Amino acid sequence: MSTTDATMIAALQSAAADPEVALPSTPSADDPAFPTLTEAQIARVASHGHLRKVERGEVLVKAGARNASFFVVVSGHLDIVRLSDGVETIVVVHKAGQISGELNVLSGRRAVFSIRAGEAGEVIEVDHEQLLEIVQTDADLSEILMRAFLLRRARLIAAGIGDVVLIGSIHSQETLRIQEFLTRNSHPYQYIDLDRDTGVQEMLDRFHVAVTEIPVVICRGEVVMRNPADREIADCLGFNESIDQAQIHHAVIVGAGPSGLAAAVYAASEGLDVMVLESGAPGGQAGSSSRIENYLGFPSGISGQELTARAYTQTQKFGAHLMVTKAAKRLRCNTRQYVIETDDGAQILARTVIIATGAEYRKLPLENISQFENAGVYYSATFIESQLCAGEEVCVVGGGNAAGQAAVSLAQSARHVHMIVRSDGLAETMSRYLIRRIEEDPRITLHTRTEIAALDGDGHLESVQFRRGDDGTTERKDVRHVFVMTGAAPSTKWLDGCVTLDSHGFIKTGSELSPDELAAAHWPLARPPHLLETSKPGVFAVGDVRAGNIKRVASAVGEGSIAVSFVHQALQE
Repeated sequence: MSTTDATMIAALQSAAADPEVALPSTPSADDPAFPTLTEAQIARVASHGHLRKVERGEVLVKAGARNASFFVVVSGHLDIVRLSDGVETIVVVHKAGQISGELNVLSGRRAVFSIRAGEAGEVIEVDHEQLLEIVQTDADLSEILMRAFLLRRARLIAAGIGDVVLIGSIHSQETLRIQEFLTRNSHPYQYIDLDRDTGVQEMLDRFHVAVTEIPVVICRGEVVMRNPADREIADCLGFNESIDQAQIHHAVIVGAGPSGLAAAVYAASEGLDVMVLESGAPGGQAGSSSRIENYLGFPSGISGQELTARAYTQTQKFGAHLMVTKAAKRLRCNTRQYVIETDDGAQILARTVIIATGAEYRKLPLENISQFENAGVYYSATFIESQLCAGEEVCVVGGGNAAGQAAVSLAQSARHVHMIVRSDGLAETMSRYLIRRIEEDPRITLHTRTEIAALDGDGHLESVQFRRGDDGTTERKDVRHVFVMTGAAPSTKWLDGCVTLDSHGFIKTGSELSPDELAAAHWPLARPPHLLETSKPGVFAVGDVRAGNIKRVASAVGEGSIAVSFVHQALQE
């Protein structure tokens, strides 16, 4: 690291420090995020680990360490320490009977904070693999630990406390991209807005950071990255370091949307070695949904981000491995084991493959659409996007449930929502409860038989032009934010003819494959393909990428779980 970068880190971290934002250093005794274990529970943990004496000031875990151990305090206390600008801050203190760690101790990713003995005492030390044994086999301890880990991570995110500082602008496409990447990976970070903190801008000017280099990311207090790609951030934070890429996996799941995560949870919980490849961040289209209200078990609804974050945590609990920013480039299906080649040159070996790459919203057929992506045109409607358009007029393009959920959610913060559909109405494409909300909300106007004909702006979207299908008339509106949720194109180009597709590019499975198609694919077995099995034995397709899929989160989750039963059968053949 250069002297200039070191000086910049110190200066920017100092600017990022906020004395008003902190976790309670001495939490209350009944706080579920900081439970105190009983003697019997401590004894059960001890059976998986070992007793260790510690001295005052001894560092048990250093920030940035991989596969950090998990500790239960027997006597004395442990300080969770954050280092910023050379100054140590005690984030929280764990006393006798309390536990260390948050979600990274479960996943094996780099530790966000250091752990230091505040005084001489004893702890029970449990390594990463032993911790997984506890949460998989002891239901009582699993409930306590998992709840604590989840709550701690949620509070870190809410407080903006972590090992990443992001300096950017709400008008920057790349800032929004990085915010979404960190948020959808549930990684805590602190955000400094250049539009609100002029002192930071002056500092960046002094260090000759150009506008084109914004945003700036400080990773783990050590590395300054100017407008980094998602993969650079993932590498710096060690998202994929704990994964052995040379291993032959029972199942490789390509895509971490609801169907892929469900397959990972069920396969890993049943003892299979599972690898999940995800080109961006977990969640798929569902992860970008503002709220899902018709998913079984959540009567008050749940955001797509929260649902997929919980599912991802379950995959970690059962030991599945997730590689992010690793896009599948090609499936080699003419070898003894299947090989998935990724866009960075890696080769992942698999005995079976579950394709869960989903589908992407189609772009509007406008020449300048890419100019405004993440600068007025968005393909998700999460909390991040809703903050950008508070008090403004917005457009939502599309007539499906995702578009309806976005319109209802955005109406809570936007001045007005214009919903644009090319059809005569919503009845054929949207759940009735959403239609009623849209009809009854005076902040939402439904424009039927209408499409967006043009986008205009300088750097950021400034206005849109509507075209009415009835008479072809046009109307221009000063709208700076458009949410596109229309149509879907399957993510199957990487398969390169390995499995049979339908005329729209979706993967054909099971009984949908005709005898002629199976003959052309050289199907080698006497039995026909299983339900969800493609024209290649042991290769399955689930969720939105599959021909004939039902576009509901529940059906995607169901397909992912069902596929695992056929994976077991394929492994025995």
